[in-house]
Amino acid sequence: LMPGLGASKKIFEHLKLPDNYQVHYMHWIVPYKNENLQDYIKRIMEQIKDDNPILIGYSFGGIIVQEISKQISVRQVIIIASIKHHSEISPYYKFARKTKIYKLMPVFLLKKLDVLAKLPLPKSVKSKIKLYQKFLEIDNLYYIRWAINQMYKWRQDRIPENLIHISGEKDRVFPAKYIKNPDAVVPNGSHEMIVIRVKWFNENLPRFLTK
Repeated sequence: LMPGLGASKKIFEHLKLPDNYQVHYMHWIVPYKNENLQDYIKRIMEQIKDDNPILIGYSFGGIIVQEISKQISVRQVIIIASIKHHSEISPYYKFARKTKIYKLMPVFLLKKLDVLAKLPLPKSVKSKIKLYQKFLEIDNLYYIRWAINQMYKWRQDRIPENLIHISGEKDRVFPAKYIKNPDAVVPNGSHEMIVIRVKWFNENLPRFLTK
């Protein structure tokens, strides 16, 4: 299981897979200076000790597991709240990618979550801040900027044949309406659905594991 950008394995803490599956949690590492995605993938892959594994990736972790599947033999790739092709991003993201405006994102605010949580912000914003506080594991600013840059630069022309794509109906990061032929759309699923709608995954993920 590969968590989302900067997140820890805690995002999967309530995910229950069938007893006949052995679960291993992967974790992020800080990239070397000017390290490209392929070299980074090779270092991440060192965490995989089993042959022909099933890889499950959430959000940016979904991109990572797809890249890993190009390097080793895998039984299956499952991506959640992610994209399988660079064309599946929204017009807003396409604009940001074209203009590179994403480089201006105030990522330093990740170091100020405690301060942000005390501000008079809308409840929906505060609830997301609390999620970030609980699940963010790496707040290294170089890593965050590097990962965001890699996500926007990512291109894929050959989609893995053994890929299962699970999208969220109300995902604002990767909206379902831009996802081509998803295998499932989680009702009312937001980008944080792996935590908020974990009951759906516990009930439905096993049927995808057997495909």
